[in-house]
Parts: sequence; C-alpha cells; structure tokens
Amino acid sequence: MTTATSELREAGTVRTVDYLAGELARAGVTHMFGVGGANIEDLYDAVHRGGAVRGVVAKHEFSAVTMADGYARVTGRLGVVAATSGGGAMNLVPGLAEAYASRVPVLALVGQPPTGQEGHGAFQDSSGKAGSFDAREVFAPVSRFCARVDDASSLTELLPLAVAAAQAEPRGPAVLLLPKDVQQARIQVPAHDMAPTSPGGPATASAARLDTAAVGAVSDALHEAGRVLVIAGEGVAADDARGELAELAQCLGAWVAVTPDAKDVFDNRDPRFAGVAGVMGHANVEDCLRRADLCLLVGTRLPLLARGGLDQALAATDVVCLGPEPPFVAGIALGGNLRDALRAVTVRLPPHPRPCPPHAGPLPAPTPGPLFGDRERTVPHDQAVAAVEAALPQDAHVFVDAGNTGASAIHLLPAPRHGRFVVALGMGGMGYTFGAGIGAALATGRRTYVIAGDGAFFMHGMEVHTAVEYDAPVTFVIFNNNAHAMCALREEFLQGGVRSDDLFAPTDIAAGVAAAFPSLEATGADDAAQLRTALLRGNAGGGPAFVVVPCDPREIPPFLPFQSFTEANKSKEGSDERGVVHVG
Repeated sequence: MTTATSELREAGTVRTVDYLAGELARAGVTHMFGVGGANIEDLYDAVHRGGAVRGVVAKHEFSAVTMADGYARVTGRLGVVAATSGGGAMNLVPGLAEAYASRVPVLALVGQPPTGQEGHGAFQDSSGKAGSFDAREVFAPVSRFCARVDDASSLTELLPLAVAAAQAEPRGPAVLLLPKDVQQARIQVPAHDMAPTSPGGPATASAARLDTAAVGAVSDALHEAGRVLVIAGEGVAADDARGELAELAQCLGAWVAVTPDAKDVFDNRDPRFAGVAGVMGHANVEDCLRRADLCLLVGTRLPLLARGGLDQALAATDVVCLGPEPPFVAGIALGGNLRDALRAVTVRLPPHPRPCPPHAGPLPAPTPGPLFGDRERTVPHDQAVAAVEAALPQDAHVFVDAGNTGASAIHLLPAPRHGRFVVALGMGGMGYTFGAGIGAALATGRRTYVIAGDGAFFMHGMEVHTAVEYDAPVTFVIFNNNAHAMCALREEFLQGGVRSDDLFAPTDIAAGVAAAFPSLEATGADDAAQLRTALLRGNAGGGPAFVVVPCDPREIPPFLPFQSFTEANKSKEGSDERGVVHVG
C-alpha cells in the first residue's frame, strides 16, 4: 500500500473507493477503463493513489466497455469499466450488451448522485424515485448481476457476489451502482479479501460434477462414429481449452472447423483444419459435414451466423455438444466446464489416434469482382488481406470489426498461431474493435491489429487518441470504401438499387488522422505492397500505427447471402470475362 493510501486509513477504516480499488488489485485486475465524471471521480482518485491498478481514460463509455471486454478476452481475467452517472452510464449499455451476448466477464462500476439527493431533482438521478428512471431496470437485462450499493458496508458483500456472477457460467457483465456519498464513506476493512481470478473464473465446475450418464452417452457416440467433424467455438478460448480440443481431435481423427468468432481456437495450418463454418466461412465445412457420421460441437451453441448454409446437412447428421449451455440444434449435450468435459470424454476413447480422412481444406473461394467498380484505383479485399497476413506477427492479437471488411478478414485471414482472433458477433456492433484492441494491447503489451471499415472508424475511431495517449502497440488497418458498403449491397441486391445515403463523399482518413495526431505514423496505402510495407513499419515501432487502404464499396465480400444472390444472377443475367455480375 502506498503512503498516500495509508494516510487515508483512520483507526482501521478506509474510504469505500480505496477498499474497492484494493480488492480489484488483489483479484488480479491490472487496468480499469472508463470515462471520468463528478460521480465517479472518487474511484479514479483511489485507483491513482493505490497505484496497483492502472486507470485508463477512454473517449467514450462504449469504447471503455469494449476495452474491458478486449482485456478480458485476451487475458481470461475480469475486465473492469467505470463510468459516471447520467449519459455516461447510459453509454455503457451497448457495450455491456455485447459482453452479455458473447459471455465476457466484465464488472461495471457506475457512479450515481448522492443518496440524499435521490428523488429530489438531483442532476442525473436514476434512482427510480419521484419519477426518475431506475438504472437497475436499464442494466438488469444486459447483466448477470446488478445491484445498488445503498450503504458502504454492503459493498463488502456485494462486490464478491458481482465478481462471482460475472465469472460463473454463463459468464457476462455485473453492474454495481455506486452513489457518490457511499464511495466517500469509510468502512471497516474486512478480514478476508477476494481471491485472485483466473481463466474460467474463481469457481468452475469440476469433473466430478459432470453428468456421468451424459459423459458415457457422448463417449459411446464418438467411439461408434466413423468420420467426425468438430465445430469449435469461442468457449474453447474462454475456458483455455485449446490443448484439450486438439487432443480430442487427434484421438478421433476428426476434421476441425471453427465458428467465425473462434478462428484462433485451432491451428489454421493443421491438416485437420476444415475452415470457418457459417455465412462468412468455407464450402469445405459443408462438404465435411455431409461426409461426417457425427458433428461434435465444442464450446459453441452454433448460432445463426455459425450455422448458415449448414442446416440441411445438420438435420441429416447426428450432433453432440460439449459446453455449459444447450445448443441451438438438436442432439446429445454434455454440460459443465468445457475443459473437464473434453478430458472426461477423451480418456474414455481408445488410446490409438485415428487417421484423419482427406478433405479439400479451407481453400478460400475467389472473391467476385466489384459490381461496376474500378479496380485500378482500389485494392481488392483479397489482396489487402494477403498483405495483412504477410505482415502479421504470429504472436499478435487480431480484432475484426463488422461489415464487408469483417467478412473478408474472417474468410481470408488465417489466425495468428499464438494470439487471439476476436470478432464480436454477440451484438455485432460496429466500432467495437477500436476500444477492444486497445484494451488487449495494454493488457498484454503485444502488437494488436484492429481491422475495420471506414463506417466503423467514423463511429468510434477517435479512440485512436487513447492509443496515442497510452502509447498502446495497436495497428489500425482501415479498409476505406467511403460507404456503409454492406448496407449498400443489401440495397442493390434486395431492394432494387443503391440509395445515396449509404455511399459517402470520398474522405482522406489517413491525412486527417495524421494532421490530428502528429506523433502517430499514419499512412495511406495505394496498393497491397504499400500496405504491407506500412504494416511492417508499424510492427517495428513500439506504439500505435494507422494505415488506410482504398477499397471498392461494391466489391462483394465472401458473405453467403451475397454469394448466393450473385450465383443465381450469373445464370439469369450473364457476366463478363472478369466475373463482374450485372444486376438489373
């Protein structure tokens, strides 16, 4: 404890916020992300005085949540976000919704007006009294636990409950509402502290708690099956179960596919790797599924984006699921802790690994040319992604944003061997990657790539300022097509023509960012070679880098609904020698 913090102790008491900051540090939290304000400033003061947790100030509360989310995804620890009352508190909601949907453990500490002012016209009152809205009713649907700390002494009980709820299955956010006077009050230091957290949470299910009958049924089904396709999901990364997954796949001689948000859970260069499942994935996965006797889901419930195009083949195949929550498809399910489930099943299989049957591999389908586009002045997605692949360090983390850019990266970019490859598909909120990449980079000190379109940049790209302020090793790669291009393509394909609202006037993002941040290496890359050079230059630096590559808004990404539409129209309307589809 620092001298400054010691001075705040009086006869065995401590400010509530100092106790809170100390408990976070003892739980293994290294960073607290947020935006300051009058009703949360005491917590920031305590974090500053304590020195064990680093307070990071974001530009917007949504991005502060995504920083905590990215921090949690790459470390396996609890992510923490702090915000003041009123609009600051409300800005947390979409970020917490993503963490809730994607099962990410985040603790939100939300300042509130002093309790004596509640129901008396207090500025930013959200107590639910005297006609004010109730913050608990806002946060409850996007949290696993939500409580108002009405008096200082109750924090010693509520904080451990919140942390446990965030890290128990199913994981997700917990919210504590902290009135300003409660933060400032003094409490007796309790005799016990929260235990350090670790991947999987403080109290995961043990192998002894697995359903013995379900373990037997799953093991028997796998033993009797001939060809097996494994589809692995984000839960494998969340439970740090990559080793157990690889061992089971080897025992089964299975093909392994991954969901779009879990490219990093299995080596993309392994001969068993079948590719990405779902609407942004590879045709080989469907081929393997049709040839398989059994489909084994590991750490995924197989939501719509992961099973798009596979429903018919799934209906004709036996399905087994390992994971804490039941899948969205019918089959035998074994719940409980994923690592324990994988081990329990593997140990019952014959010790001699089966050979893996041959398969086509995740050969990316060629990306169709842009509709009516000019490739001479833009860089096709496949070339841009290839440049990223050539420069990407194998221990880097990759955060991919939504939209056409995301679809291309998921389909074409292999995951780094020793880093995370994160796609936020819980809510699919554009701009998630800017904060999440910064949180991951600050948590690990490793080069982190953010791959996003210009639409996502204009939403939350000013978090580049946060990366510059904290010298975070983040490389921002912006695919600039001057459009909300996925919306424009939907209009083209589904609504009879592109409207002008989703096509923007050209913007020189690189020049604008360079002017705003003179210390930042900001580059406009006119071709794939320049892109690779700029990325390698960014890798060599210690802090952030920013690269923009021009793309065509009408290039069709490897996204199943668009691909299906163009294939249908090729036969109806014809195409030219470049494969450019003429619609209408």
